[in-house]
Amino acid sequence: MSEIIDYQTLKLVWWLFVGVLLIGFAIMDGFDMGVTTLLPFLGKTDDERRVIINSVGPVWEGNQTWLITAGGAIFAAWPLVYAAAFSGLYVALLLVLFALFFRPVGFDYRSKMESPAWRNGWDWALFVGGFVPSLVFGVAFGNLLLGLPFHYDDTLRSFYTGSFWALLNPFALLCGLVSLTMLLMHGAIYLQLRTEGIVQKRAARAARISGITCAILFALAGLWLAAGIEGYRLLQIPDVNSAINPLHKTVEKVAGAWLSNYSTYPWMTLAPTVGFAGIALALLSAAKKWERCAFVFSSLALAGIILTAGFSMFPFIMPSSTDPVSSLTLWDAVSSKKTLGIMFIVTLIFLPLILIYTSWVFRVLRGKITVQHIRDNSHTAY
Repeated sequence: MSEIIDYQTLKLVWWLFVGVLLIGFAIMDGFDMGVTTLLPFLGKTDDERRVIINSVGPVWEGNQTWLITAGGAIFAAWPLVYAAAFSGLYVALLLVLFALFFRPVGFDYRSKMESPAWRNGWDWALFVGGFVPSLVFGVAFGNLLLGLPFHYDDTLRSFYTGSFWALLNPFALLCGLVSLTMLLMHGAIYLQLRTEGIVQKRAARAARISGITCAILFALAGLWLAAGIEGYRLLQIPDVNSAINPLHKTVEKVAGAWLSNYSTYPWMTLAPTVGFAGIALALLSAAKKWERCAFVFSSLALAGIILTAGFSMFPFIMPSSTDPVSSLTLWDAVSSKKTLGIMFIVTLIFLPLILIYTSWVFRVLRGKITVQHIRDNSHTAY
């Protein structure tokens, strides 16, 4: 395969594949993180909270494999990005990891005892397991747009000079809120699809509030990016169809540079358009009780928002604020041509199988989760 497709094309293909995996993670694992974040607020009784938990309980583990797959793909396709990000952002990633620990134990142990204090404690643990990753992933994207404080020496050793607290800057926190609200909307719309009665009504209200808030914050982030944040521009780089040393390029920081791709490639404006339109159509469909359509449009909104960040940064993956030349792009942060070619073949075989299996699982588990269902299956339900 690597002999048929040139190295430049493989680099671009793997930028697209990693983007697909990140979007898949946001759509599939995003709704259950949104659901667990909403759990303490939409469920007023134990039965209602069990309805909410059981709407995602059978599928959350499978959904989370999208995160593991995305991390593995970054490791294999972009080893320099993996090394710089997972070392420099070590504390933030540990925070996400520790928060995710609450998910398996929360789902499995929450209903083992009937004590209200025990169950309420696990409900808040599940909230943490949904809230923290939803916020931190958005904060990470915000910091990528600002540039991270790392650089390489002449031997390509990476040095990170920032701190965890520096990541919590105003723009990054705004991006974190965009991420959080879009997943809350997605989770609330999923709950409308899977529940009925009072829980469904509360979910509909949560979807409206979080969806409108997400659209406003998304617009504010775009205006902030256009008005006050310097972007990165690639001025010169060696032949992108060859293996490239990341330091052998010329990069400049220019105000408004992150928006230049939209004039160079006008079709990229589809991403923010789909983001805003997806939110509007999702909320409209939810209001008309077209629940499946609402979930599809909500998924498109997530894809549009994530693609907006990716298109804005193209071809940069991990910009450096301390040494722009050390910034990593899709052209110079990748594995060998042979590695990308083998991975491409594997992906073409297994990604469709995963999508088919996932579709089958959700088809089998379709239908409404009700209080009566929980009471009838009290010993087997979450």
